[in-house]
Amino acid sequence: MKTQRKIKLMSVFWGLLCFWQVGFAQLTLEDCYKLATENYPLIQNYNLIKQSSQYSLANVYKGYLPQVNVFGQATYQSDVATLPDAFQNIMTQFGVDVEGIHKDQYKIGLSLNQIIYDGGNMKAKHEIEMADENAQTAQMDVQMYAIKEKINYLYFAILLIEDKKQLNADLQVLLKSNYDRLVAMKTNGTALQSDADAVQAEYLQAKQQEIALQSMEKSYKQMLSVFINKNVNEITDLQKPEYQSVSTKDNLRPELKYYDSQLNKVIAQEKYLQSSIRPRLSLFGQAYYGYTGYDMFADMLDYSWSLNGMVGISLNWNLTSLYTYKNDRERLKVSKAMVENSREVFLFNNNLSTFSSQNNIDQYQKMLNEDDRIISLRQSIRKSAEAKLNEGIIDVNNLLKEITNENQAKIDRSTHEIELLQNAYKLKNIVNQ
Repeated sequence: MKTQRKIKLMSVFWGLLCFWQVGFAQLTLEDCYKLATENYPLIQNYNLIKQSSQYSLANVYKGYLPQVNVFGQATYQSDVATLPDAFQNIMTQFGVDVEGIHKDQYKIGLSLNQIIYDGGNMKAKHEIEMADENAQTAQMDVQMYAIKEKINYLYFAILLIEDKKQLNADLQVLLKSNYDRLVAMKTNGTALQSDADAVQAEYLQAKQQEIALQSMEKSYKQMLSVFINKNVNEITDLQKPEYQSVSTKDNLRPELKYYDSQLNKVIAQEKYLQSSIRPRLSLFGQAYYGYTGYDMFADMLDYSWSLNGMVGISLNWNLTSLYTYKNDRERLKVSKAMVENSREVFLFNNNLSTFSSQNNIDQYQKMLNEDDRIISLRQSIRKSAEAKLNEGIIDVNNLLKEITNENQAKIDRSTHEIELLQNAYKLKNIVNQ
């Protein structure tokens, strides 16, 4: 029984441990990118764009189907065709009564038109629809890519706060140990109560800073949790990424693909414009039941409805499109120039951001090279001050100053490291590497 109970307890323990590991798994910056992209509401637009394009393309293809039209009409004419009087008199002599065509006429029928050659019009429409889908998708890529910049800001802000919290905890431990030392020295009559109070005041200020840092961390984690669709309590172990040098030789930003898609759309519009000045060739057929029919002479002799039909081939060339062709072509050239100019403006601003981030990286690398040395010196000075305090050579205010200087040196190093990483990943984001 004891053995079974022990096995059962161990099973529960390992189950809880596995649950804890799943619920509070490590999070990397790349994980946050992926989760934010998957959970951002805008991602649904990809499917909507695809569906809309499929419907539009299906409508374009239906242009190759026969165009069917049902028609009907009832008319009353002011005049109708008649036989010459001499011919009508001859018909009367032969006993044929010619009623003539009635002024009220009726038709109900069906017409059909099948395009044989449309000058490339429907093909150009198809290319425009495809280019428009690609442009909308590329624009979505640009908007989705902007999420990375927001994630970078939140992620590195949390990392910096976590470092500051740890340094604050170390500071509290250091101040507490000095406070305990001063309390002991006061008991021995080698320190004043005011000395212990001064250290305790610094300790309480450090506790206040801890509260402020906890509040800031909670705020940033709440914002990050919204992006990655995780509970705030699950964001407990953000991994600090390693520094990687970034090559700025190639720029792979999605904006460049967006400008390419815009140019392709203009090219498709140019093809459509060219197709508009070409002739159209089509087969047609028409059938109707009514009065009058195609045999007008029979309708003059007998007022009756008849079935009539016609098939043929037609050529249609709308020359009026030439009136605006030149201006439309120039307008498309202007559209091309505007897209190219937008690309140049983007590359100009992107290069400025690249230079700025690269300069910041160089700056923080140089500063980090000296930070460890500064911390080592500040730590040595602080320990020396503590030794002097024990010997009564230095007052508490000078000791607190050296403690503050050492803590600030550590904060500076942490800040420089996070700023280096943040600028490195900002540079990666700028050139999409």
